[in-house]
Amino acid sequence: QVQLVESGGGLVQAGGSLRLSCAASGRPANLYYMGWFRQAAGKEREFVAATYWSGVSTYYADSVKGRFTISRDNAKNTVYLQMDSVKPGDTAVYYCALARRLGPAVIASTYEYWGQGTQVTVSS
Repeated sequence: QVQLVESGGGLVQAGGSLRLSCAASGRPANLYYMGWFRQAAGKEREFVAATYWSGVSTYYADSVKGRFTISRDNAKNTVYLQMDSVKPGDTAVYYCALARRLGPAVIASTYEYWGQGTQVTVSS
């Protein structure tokens, strides 16, 4: 059984930086994507960023493009989200997700496994 464990959330001031990590246990095979989604209070879950596990492709939501960077360590089955120049609008619970099937990387239903979420709060 694949399990995803996120870490790195917390409180940060606007303009600051934060780095999220997500480690996949259970030696998941046939990975296609690992990605990040977020859900702010009272809003639907939205796509943030994703990386294609076997190649160089990365995907970003327009709202974070140029500020957030997704990276991975294949040997550790770990994905990172470097968040720079954060804004109060980035406040949300951030979820790590893993897909073992091919599909649109930006759609939540492509992903079969989800972490428990980590809170990110950006103060103004």
